[in-house]
Amino acid sequence: MKRDLVGRKVIVTGAARGIGEQVARLAAAQGARVALIGLEPDRLQALAAELGPSSHWCEADVRDSTALQTAIDECAGAMNGVDMVVANAGVAAYGTVRHADEASFERVVDINLNGVFRTLKHATPHLQRSGGHVLIVASALSFTSIGGLASYGASKAGVEALALAYRGEVAHLGITVGLVHPSWIDTDLVRGAEVDIPSFQQMRNRLPYPGNVTTSAERAASAIVDGLAYRRSRVYVPRAVVVANWAKALLNSPLVWPWTRRFSALTIPSLETEVAALGRNDQLVPRFESSGRERSPVSA
Repeated sequence: MKRDLVGRKVIVTGAARGIGEQVARLAAAQGARVALIGLEPDRLQALAAELGPSSHWCEADVRDSTALQTAIDECAGAMNGVDMVVANAGVAAYGTVRHADEASFERVVDINLNGVFRTLKHATPHLQRSGGHVLIVASALSFTSIGGLASYGASKAGVEALALAYRGEVAHLGITVGLVHPSWIDTDLVRGAEVDIPSFQQMRNRLPYPGNVTTSAERAASAIVDGLAYRRSRVYVPRAVVVANWAKALLNSPLVWPWTRRFSALTIPSLETEVAALGRNDQLVPRFESSGRERSPVSA
């Protein structure tokens, strides 16, 4: 019989947009009590109202350890415990290593990697009490990176290593740990890159499957919520991403290097030119639901 989330108390970080927002909706629809943590308080408040009176929300930046701990503790208090956590923090920056702004690179690592560390650190006492489960959103790029996405790839590879170490550290506490590996998901992060850098879509089209397809946020959320219900150790979106995990030694081997070098020669020069013309490395995500082309900084 299929498991469900009825009565489970779930915290979702990065819940204001994208995957986190859709996970919160779907988990609540399956009977979970959901607490939302993130930035953009107006969006969090509206989503909590939509999910019903059993939901809760807190504004916190995953870069601020004190604020994040306060938010997690408050959510745990409001729900009288925590059974599950979705650690979802992801931003991107543009530019190759030789041209990237140092502050932009550091910001991506601080949110994507250090933000997950802080989430795990402060959620662990609550998960220990419940023998809970945490799903950590990594990436298909945890297995092999792509030129021009160094900060994102490095941070997500770090998330993979962090999660595996954490899994071993908390197993004796009754906490189980899973990793989510999405490929390209139809979120503001991907849409924003397509608006800013015309060659981004062309680069993705040159990748082999599943690197050349985009999956809906709803489908990604469904896979993640299923992973929560079954306490899965790995979730791949789409499922074909599992091949990248199995083949990561090959993907990073001298055998594949000639293809990688040709791919980079075709994509990196235009990417560098477009980023230079853009005049910034930080990604500003279009508010596609608004009229016009209003933009705001990406946040977890």
